[in-house]
Amino acid sequence: MSAVHPLAALARAVVRSPALLRVRPSVSAFLVGYLRKFPAIEVGGRVVLHSHLPALDSPAYARFVRLHLVDRVAAPSHAQIAVTNACPQRCPVCYNRDRAGTPLTPAELRSAIDQLVSCGVVWLGLTGGEPLLRRDLTDLVAIGRGRAALKLFTTGMGATPTLAAELRDAGLSSVSVSIDHWDEETNDRGRGLAGAWRAAVDAAETFLAAGGLHVGISAVLPRDQMRGVPEIERLLSFAGSLGVHELWLSEVKPTVASLWHEDAIVTDTERRAVAAFQDGWNGRTSAERRGVTLNYLGHFEGAEHFGCNAGQKMVYVDAFGNVSPCVFTPVSFGNLRDQPIAAILASMRNRFPTESCCFINRNWGLVAEVSQGALPLGRDQTLALLERVRFGPLSAFNRRYFGRQH
Repeated sequence: MSAVHPLAALARAVVRSPALLRVRPSVSAFLVGYLRKFPAIEVGGRVVLHSHLPALDSPAYARFVRLHLVDRVAAPSHAQIAVTNACPQRCPVCYNRDRAGTPLTPAELRSAIDQLVSCGVVWLGLTGGEPLLRRDLTDLVAIGRGRAALKLFTTGMGATPTLAAELRDAGLSSVSVSIDHWDEETNDRGRGLAGAWRAAVDAAETFLAAGGLHVGISAVLPRDQMRGVPEIERLLSFAGSLGVHELWLSEVKPTVASLWHEDAIVTDTERRAVAAFQDGWNGRTSAERRGVTLNYLGHFEGAEHFGCNAGQKMVYVDAFGNVSPCVFTPVSFGNLRDQPIAAILASMRNRFPTESCCFINRNWGLVAEVSQGALPLGRDQTLALLERVRFGPLSAFNRRYFGRQH
Protein backbone atom coordinates (compact mmCIF):
# COMPACT_ATOMS: atom_id res chain seq x y z
CA MET A 1 0.00 0.00 0.00
CA SER A 2 1.23 3.50 -0.82
CA ALA A 3 -0.34 6.95 -0.62
CA VAL A 4 -1.40 8.70 -3.83
CA HIS A 5 -1.51 12.50 -4.09
CA PRO A 6 -5.09 13.76 -4.68
CA LEU A 7 -4.18 15.42 -7.97
CA ALA A 8 -2.46 12.26 -9.21
CA ALA A 9 -5.52 10.23 -8.19
CA LEU A 10 -7.80 12.60 -10.11
CA ALA A 11 -5.54 12.49 -13.16
CA ARG A 12 -5.53 8.69 -13.20
CA ALA A 13 -9.31 8.69 -12.91
CA VAL A 14 -9.72 11.04 -15.87
CA VAL A 15 -7.26 9.09 -18.03
CA ARG A 16 -9.17 5.85 -17.43
CA SER A 17 -12.60 7.53 -17.48
CA PRO A 18 -12.56 10.40 -20.02
CA ALA A 19 -16.35 10.57 -19.69
CA LEU A 20 -15.75 12.36 -16.37
CA LEU A 21 -15.27 15.51 -18.45
CA ARG A 22 -18.91 15.23 -19.62
CA VAL A 23 -20.43 15.04 -16.13
CA ARG A 24 -22.64 17.96 -15.11
CA PRO A 25 -20.33 20.60 -13.51
CA SER A 26 -22.36 20.88 -10.29
CA VAL A 27 -22.23 17.10 -9.87
CA SER A 28 -18.49 17.01 -10.62
CA ALA A 29 -17.80 19.73 -8.08
CA PHE A 30 -19.75 17.85 -5.42
CA LEU A 31 -17.97 14.57 -6.14
CA VAL A 32 -14.53 16.17 -6.02
CA GLY A 33 -15.38 17.63 -2.63
CA TYR A 34 -16.59 14.25 -1.38
CA LEU A 35 -13.65 12.28 -2.76
CA ARG A 36 -11.19 14.65 -1.10
CA LYS A 37 -12.53 13.48 2.28
CA PHE A 38 -10.75 10.15 1.79
CA PRO A 39 -7.02 9.49 1.52
CA ALA A 40 -6.16 7.89 -1.82
CA ILE A 41 -3.99 4.78 -1.63
CA GLU A 42 -2.67 2.36 -4.21
CA VAL A 43 -3.62 -1.28 -3.70
CA GLY A 44 -2.93 -3.92 -6.32
CA GLY A 45 -1.94 -1.21 -8.83
CA ARG A 46 -5.28 0.62 -8.43
CA VAL A 47 -6.18 3.90 -6.72
CA VAL A 48 -8.63 3.20 -3.90
CA LEU A 49 -10.53 5.65 -1.70
CA HIS A 50 -12.80 3.27 0.15
CA SER A 51 -14.27 -0.18 -0.24
CA HIS A 52 -17.74 0.87 -1.39
CA LEU A 53 -16.49 2.67 -4.48
CA PRO A 54 -14.70 1.07 -7.43
CA ALA A 55 -11.03 1.97 -7.69
CA LEU A 56 -10.78 5.33 -9.50
CA ASP A 57 -8.65 3.95 -12.33
CA SER A 58 -10.55 0.69 -12.79
CA PRO A 59 -12.88 -0.46 -15.59
CA ALA A 60 -15.70 -0.63 -13.03
CA TYR A 61 -15.31 3.05 -12.18
CA ALA A 62 -15.22 3.99 -15.87
CA ARG A 63 -18.45 2.04 -16.26
CA PHE A 64 -19.93 3.87 -13.24
CA VAL A 65 -19.11 7.24 -14.77
CA ARG A 66 -20.52 6.35 -18.18
CA LEU A 67 -23.70 4.63 -17.01
CA HIS A 68 -24.64 6.55 -13.88
CA LEU A 69 -23.11 10.01 -14.19
CA VAL A 70 -23.29 10.62 -17.94
CA ASP A 71 -26.04 8.35 -19.34
CA ARG A 72 -27.89 8.50 -15.99
CA VAL A 73 -29.46 5.08 -16.42
CA ALA A 74 -32.50 4.19 -14.31
CA ALA A 75 -30.79 1.27 -12.58
CA PRO A 76 -28.85 0.51 -9.40
CA SER A 77 -25.12 1.17 -9.32
CA HIS A 78 -24.64 -0.82 -6.10
CA ALA A 79 -26.03 -4.17 -5.00
CA GLN A 80 -25.51 -6.84 -2.42
CA ILE A 81 -26.41 -10.48 -2.73
CA ALA A 82 -26.46 -13.14 -0.02
CA VAL A 83 -24.83 -16.19 -1.54
CA THR A 84 -25.91 -18.30 1.44
CA ASN A 85 -27.84 -17.90 4.66
CA ALA A 86 -25.76 -20.54 6.45
CA CYS A 87 -23.39 -19.18 9.08
CA PRO A 88 -21.56 -20.62 12.09
CA GLN A 89 -22.16 -17.43 14.08
CA ARG A 90 -25.41 -16.26 15.71
CA CYS A 91 -25.35 -12.48 15.79
CA PRO A 92 -28.54 -10.99 17.29
CA VAL A 93 -28.31 -7.92 15.05
CA CYS A 94 -27.92 -9.84 11.76
CA TYR A 95 -30.20 -8.47 9.03
CA ASN A 96 -30.64 -11.97 7.59
CA ARG A 97 -31.44 -13.69 10.88
CA ASP A 98 -35.22 -13.92 10.33
CA ARG A 99 -35.16 -14.61 6.58
CA ALA A 100 -36.03 -18.12 5.40
CA GLY A 101 -37.09 -20.07 2.33
CA THR A 102 -35.69 -22.29 -0.39
CA PRO A 103 -32.06 -21.29 -1.12
CA LEU A 104 -31.18 -20.22 -4.64
CA THR A 105 -29.51 -22.94 -6.68
CA PRO A 106 -25.98 -22.33 -8.02
CA ALA A 107 -27.46 -21.66 -11.46
CA GLU A 108 -29.97 -19.18 -10.03
CA LEU A 109 -27.22 -17.39 -8.12
CA ARG A 110 -25.04 -17.12 -11.21
CA SER A 111 -27.98 -15.77 -13.18
CA ALA A 112 -28.84 -13.25 -10.44
CA ILE A 113 -25.28 -11.89 -10.35
CA ASP A 114 -25.14 -11.62 -14.13
CA GLN A 115 -28.52 -9.88 -14.26
CA LEU A 116 -27.50 -7.36 -11.60
CA VAL A 117 -24.22 -6.49 -13.29
CA SER A 118 -25.81 -6.42 -16.76
CA CYS A 119 -28.47 -3.95 -15.66
CA GLY A 120 -25.88 -1.45 -14.41
CA VAL A 121 -24.42 -2.59 -11.08
CA VAL A 122 -20.76 -1.54 -10.83
CA TRP A 123 -20.20 -2.45 -7.17
CA LEU A 124 -21.37 -5.81 -5.83
CA GLY A 125 -21.13 -7.00 -2.25
CA LEU A 126 -21.15 -10.74 -1.64
CA THR A 127 -22.63 -11.41 1.76
CA GLY A 128 -24.47 -14.05 3.76
CA GLY A 129 -24.51 -15.96 6.01
CA GLU A 130 -20.90 -16.85 5.50
CA PRO A 131 -19.90 -16.74 1.81
CA LEU A 132 -16.71 -18.73 2.40
CA LEU A 133 -18.87 -21.80 3.02
CA ARG A 134 -19.60 -21.93 -0.71
CA ARG A 135 -17.23 -24.10 -2.74
CA ASP A 136 -18.17 -22.21 -5.90
CA LEU A 137 -17.46 -18.74 -4.49
CA THR A 138 -14.61 -18.07 -6.91
CA ASP A 139 -16.93 -18.92 -9.82
CA LEU A 140 -19.51 -16.42 -8.53
CA VAL A 141 -16.85 -13.71 -8.17
CA ALA A 142 -15.61 -14.29 -11.72
CA ILE A 143 -19.03 -13.43 -13.20
CA GLY A 144 -18.55 -9.76 -12.41
CA ARG A 145 -14.85 -9.52 -13.18
CA GLY A 146 -13.98 -6.47 -15.29
CA ARG A 147 -17.48 -5.02 -14.98
CA ALA A 148 -17.95 -4.48 -11.25
CA ALA A 149 -15.89 -4.00 -8.11
CA LEU A 150 -16.56 -7.06 -5.97
CA LYS A 151 -16.44 -6.92 -2.19
CA LEU A 152 -16.61 -9.89 0.17
CA PHE A 153 -18.27 -9.55 3.58
CA THR A 154 -17.09 -12.41 5.78
CA THR A 155 -16.66 -13.62 9.35
CA GLY A 156 -13.34 -14.98 8.14
CA MET A 157 -14.22 -18.54 9.08
CA GLY A 158 -12.94 -20.76 6.28
CA ALA A 159 -10.30 -18.38 4.94
CA THR A 160 -7.10 -20.02 3.68
CA PRO A 161 -4.11 -18.63 1.75
CA THR A 162 -5.10 -20.70 -1.30
CA LEU A 163 -8.70 -19.49 -1.28
CA ALA A 164 -7.66 -15.86 -0.76
CA ALA A 165 -5.38 -16.03 -3.80
CA GLU A 166 -8.05 -17.74 -5.90
CA LEU A 167 -10.64 -15.10 -5.01
CA ARG A 168 -8.18 -12.32 -5.87
CA ASP A 169 -7.37 -13.92 -9.21
CA ALA A 170 -11.07 -14.40 -9.95
CA GLY A 171 -11.62 -10.65 -9.65
CA LEU A 172 -12.31 -9.89 -5.98
CA SER A 173 -11.46 -6.26 -5.17
CA SER A 174 -11.92 -5.97 -1.43
CA VAL A 175 -12.69 -7.85 1.76
CA SER A 176 -14.33 -6.76 5.01
CA VAL A 177 -13.82 -9.15 7.92
CA SER A 178 -16.37 -8.78 10.72
CA ILE A 179 -14.85 -7.75 14.05
CA ASP A 180 -17.07 -5.68 16.35
CA HIS A 181 -14.69 -5.25 19.28
CA TRP A 182 -10.98 -5.25 19.98
CA ASP A 183 -11.52 -7.45 23.03
CA GLU A 184 -11.72 -11.12 22.11
CA GLU A 185 -14.22 -12.16 24.78
CA THR A 186 -16.54 -9.19 24.16
CA ASN A 187 -16.50 -9.80 20.42
CA ASP A 188 -17.20 -13.53 20.72
CA ARG A 189 -20.06 -12.97 23.15
CA GLY A 190 -21.73 -10.62 20.65
CA ARG A 191 -21.20 -13.10 17.82
CA GLY A 192 -22.50 -16.09 19.71
CA LEU A 193 -19.42 -18.22 19.05
CA ALA A 194 -16.18 -18.78 20.90
CA GLY A 195 -13.25 -18.39 18.53
CA ALA A 196 -14.97 -15.87 16.24
CA TRP A 197 -12.45 -13.11 17.04
CA ARG A 198 -9.42 -15.31 16.48
CA ALA A 199 -10.78 -16.61 13.16
CA ALA A 200 -11.45 -13.05 11.99
CA VAL A 201 -8.02 -11.76 12.96
CA ASP A 202 -6.34 -14.70 11.24
CA ALA A 203 -8.48 -14.14 8.14
CA ALA A 204 -7.55 -10.45 7.93
CA GLU A 205 -3.89 -11.45 8.01
CA THR A 206 -4.51 -14.14 5.38
CA PHE A 207 -6.20 -11.76 2.94
CA LEU A 208 -3.50 -9.14 3.46
CA ALA A 209 -0.79 -11.70 2.80
CA ALA A 210 -2.43 -12.64 -0.51
CA GLY A 211 -1.60 -9.18 -1.84
CA GLY A 212 -3.60 -7.13 -4.31
CA LEU A 213 -6.71 -6.97 -2.11
CA HIS A 214 -8.10 -3.97 -0.24
CA VAL A 215 -8.67 -5.41 3.23
CA GLY A 216 -10.66 -3.94 6.08
CA ILE A 217 -12.57 -4.91 9.15
CA SER A 218 -16.27 -4.16 9.46
CA ALA A 219 -17.89 -3.30 12.78
CA VAL A 220 -21.58 -2.94 13.58
CA LEU A 221 -21.91 -1.03 16.84
CA PRO A 222 -24.87 -0.45 19.17
CA ARG A 223 -26.01 3.08 19.82
CA ASP A 224 -24.13 3.49 23.11
CA GLN A 225 -20.80 2.71 21.42
CA MET A 226 -21.59 4.95 18.45
CA ARG A 227 -21.96 7.83 20.90
CA GLY A 228 -18.51 7.15 22.31
CA VAL A 229 -15.97 8.55 19.86
CA PRO A 230 -13.08 7.34 22.08
CA GLU A 231 -14.36 3.78 21.59
CA ILE A 232 -14.39 4.25 17.81
CA GLU A 233 -10.85 5.60 18.00
CA ARG A 234 -9.84 2.55 20.05
CA LEU A 235 -11.32 0.32 17.34
CA LEU A 236 -9.37 2.26 14.72
CA SER A 237 -6.20 1.76 16.71
CA PHE A 238 -6.93 -1.96 16.81
CA ALA A 239 -7.48 -1.97 13.03
CA GLY A 240 -4.13 -0.26 12.63
CA SER A 241 -2.45 -2.95 14.69
CA LEU A 242 -3.75 -5.52 12.20
CA GLY A 243 -2.36 -3.58 9.26
CA VAL A 244 -5.69 -3.38 7.41
CA HIS A 245 -6.58 -0.53 5.08
CA GLU A 246 -10.02 0.40 6.38
CA LEU A 247 -12.53 0.27 9.19
CA TRP A 248 -16.03 0.00 7.70
CA LEU A 249 -18.43 1.17 10.38
CA SER A 250 -22.21 1.11 10.81
CA GLU A 251 -24.58 1.51 13.67
CA VAL A 252 -26.96 -1.34 14.45
CA LYS A 253 -30.01 -0.96 12.20
CA PRO A 254 -33.60 -1.83 13.28
CA THR A 255 -33.98 -4.68 10.80
CA VAL A 256 -35.27 -7.35 13.21
CA ALA A 257 -38.01 -7.31 15.86
CA SER A 258 -35.63 -7.28 18.82
CA LEU A 259 -34.33 -3.89 17.67
CA TRP A 260 -37.71 -2.24 17.12
CA HIS A 261 -37.49 0.31 19.91
CA GLU A 262 -36.53 3.97 19.99
CA ASP A 263 -33.54 3.57 22.29
CA ALA A 264 -31.76 1.46 19.65
CA ILE A 265 -31.88 4.13 16.93
CA VAL A 266 -29.02 6.56 16.37
CA THR A 267 -30.26 10.15 16.13
CA ASP A 268 -29.18 12.42 13.30
CA THR A 269 -27.21 14.52 15.76
CA GLU A 270 -25.31 11.41 16.84
CA ARG A 271 -24.78 10.37 13.23
CA ARG A 272 -23.40 13.78 12.33
CA ALA A 273 -20.96 13.65 15.23
CA VAL A 274 -19.47 10.37 13.95
CA ALA A 275 -19.42 11.72 10.37
CA ALA A 276 -17.52 14.80 11.57
CA PHE A 277 -15.10 12.57 13.45
CA GLN A 278 -14.54 10.60 10.23
CA ASP A 279 -13.61 13.76 8.34
CA GLY A 280 -11.16 14.71 11.06
CA TRP A 281 -9.69 11.22 11.23
CA ASN A 282 -9.25 10.86 7.47
CA GLY A 283 -7.64 14.30 7.35
CA ARG A 284 -4.76 13.10 9.54
CA THR A 285 -1.49 11.89 8.10
CA SER A 286 -1.14 8.21 7.22
CA ALA A 287 1.22 7.74 10.16
CA GLU A 288 -1.28 9.29 12.57
CA ARG A 289 -4.02 7.03 11.19
CA ARG A 290 -1.71 4.00 11.15
CA GLY A 291 -2.77 3.66 7.51
CA VAL A 292 -6.44 3.09 8.34
CA THR A 293 -9.26 4.92 6.54
CA LEU A 294 -12.58 5.33 8.38
CA ASN A 295 -15.60 4.59 6.18
CA TYR A 296 -18.83 5.18 8.12
CA LEU A 297 -22.12 4.27 6.43
CA GLY A 298 -23.84 7.23 8.10
CA HIS A 299 -21.29 9.57 6.50
CA PHE A 300 -22.31 8.36 3.04
CA GLU A 301 -26.07 8.27 3.62
CA GLY A 302 -26.40 11.61 5.42
CA ALA A 303 -28.36 14.51 3.93
CA GLU A 304 -25.11 16.41 3.44
CA HIS A 305 -23.81 13.70 1.08
CA PHE A 306 -25.80 11.04 -0.82
CA GLY A 307 -28.75 10.27 1.43
CA CYS A 308 -30.63 7.00 1.30
CA ASN A 309 -30.49 5.45 -2.16
CA ALA A 310 -32.20 2.18 -1.24
CA GLY A 311 -34.40 0.97 -4.07
CA GLN A 312 -32.86 3.41 -6.52
CA LYS A 313 -29.08 3.07 -6.69
CA MET A 314 -28.90 0.24 -4.13
CA VAL A 315 -30.62 -3.15 -4.12
CA TYR A 316 -30.36 -6.38 -2.17
CA VAL A 317 -31.09 -9.99 -3.15
CA ASP A 318 -31.28 -12.42 -0.26
CA ALA A 319 -30.26 -16.07 -0.32
CA PHE A 320 -33.82 -17.10 -1.21
CA GLY A 321 -34.29 -14.75 -4.17
CA ASN A 322 -36.26 -11.96 -2.48
CA VAL A 323 -35.40 -8.51 -3.81
CA SER A 324 -35.24 -5.70 -1.24
CA PRO A 325 -34.22 -2.04 -1.46
CA CYS A 326 -31.18 -2.69 0.75
CA VAL A 327 -29.85 -5.21 3.25
CA PHE A 328 -31.29 -3.23 6.16
CA THR A 329 -34.82 -2.81 4.79
CA PRO A 330 -36.83 -6.02 5.40
CA VAL A 331 -39.38 -5.50 2.66
CA SER A 332 -39.61 -7.30 -0.69
CA PHE A 333 -40.80 -6.27 -4.13
CA GLY A 334 -40.80 -9.82 -5.45
CA ASN A 335 -38.72 -12.92 -5.99
CA LEU A 336 -36.37 -13.41 -8.92
CA ARG A 337 -37.83 -16.90 -9.43
CA ASP A 338 -41.10 -15.29 -10.44
CA GLN A 339 -39.89 -12.51 -12.75
CA PRO A 340 -36.65 -11.04 -14.09
CA ILE A 341 -34.71 -8.78 -11.74
CA ALA A 342 -35.06 -5.85 -14.16
CA ALA A 343 -38.84 -5.94 -13.84
CA ILE A 344 -38.67 -6.08 -10.04
CA LEU A 345 -36.21 -3.20 -9.98
CA ALA A 346 -38.47 -1.07 -12.16
CA SER A 347 -41.40 -1.66 -9.83
CA MET A 348 -39.25 -0.83 -6.81
CA ARG A 349 -37.83 2.31 -8.37
CA ASN A 350 -41.31 3.67 -9.11
CA ARG A 351 -42.42 3.26 -5.50
CA PHE A 352 -39.24 3.82 -3.52
CA PRO A 353 -37.75 7.25 -4.27
CA THR A 354 -34.47 8.37 -2.77
CA GLU A 355 -34.45 10.74 0.22
CA SER A 356 -32.00 12.44 2.55
CA CYS A 357 -31.99 9.99 5.48
CA CYS A 358 -31.92 6.25 6.16
CA PHE A 359 -35.33 4.72 5.36
CA ILE A 360 -35.33 2.00 8.03
CA ASN A 361 -34.04 4.30 10.78
CA ARG A 362 -37.09 6.50 10.16
CA ASN A 363 -39.74 3.91 9.25
CA TRP A 364 -39.00 0.86 11.40
CA GLY A 365 -42.18 1.51 13.37
CA LEU A 366 -44.32 1.04 10.27
CA VAL A 367 -42.49 -2.18 9.41
CA ALA A 368 -43.11 -3.43 12.96
CA GLU A 369 -46.79 -2.56 12.68
CA VAL A 370 -47.33 -4.22 9.29
CA SER A 371 -45.18 -7.28 9.98
CA GLN A 372 -46.97 -10.42 11.13
CA GLY A 373 -43.81 -12.11 12.35
CA ALA A 374 -42.26 -13.07 9.01
CA LEU A 375 -39.51 -11.05 7.37
CA PRO A 376 -39.05 -9.71 4.82
CA LEU A 377 -42.53 -8.32 4.25
CA GLY A 378 -44.16 -9.77 1.15
CA ARG A 379 -44.90 -7.62 -1.88
CA ASP A 380 -48.52 -6.90 -0.90
CA GLN A 381 -47.48 -5.96 2.64
CA THR A 382 -44.70 -3.79 1.23
CA LEU A 383 -47.05 -1.90 -1.07
CA ALA A 384 -49.53 -1.39 1.77
CA LEU A 385 -46.74 -0.03 3.98
CA LEU A 386 -45.55 2.37 1.29
CA GLU A 387 -49.02 3.89 1.05
CA ARG A 388 -48.33 5.28 4.52
CA VAL A 389 -44.76 6.46 3.96
CA ARG A 390 -43.98 10.06 3.16
CA PHE A 391 -40.51 10.29 1.69
CA GLY A 392 -38.41 13.29 2.66
CA PRO A 393 -36.33 15.81 0.68
CA LEU A 394 -33.38 14.88 -1.49
CA SER A 395 -29.79 14.78 -0.29
CA ALA A 396 -27.22 17.38 -1.31
CA PHE A 397 -25.87 15.15 -4.08
CA ASN A 398 -29.24 14.17 -5.48
CA ARG A 399 -30.44 17.78 -5.62
CA ARG A 400 -27.58 18.34 -8.04
CA TYR A 401 -27.99 15.00 -9.80
CA PHE A 402 -31.72 15.42 -10.46
CA GLY A 403 -31.64 19.20 -10.66
CA ARG A 404 -34.52 19.62 -8.21
CA GLN A 405 -35.31 19.80 -4.49
CA HIS A 406 -37.81 16.90 -4.22
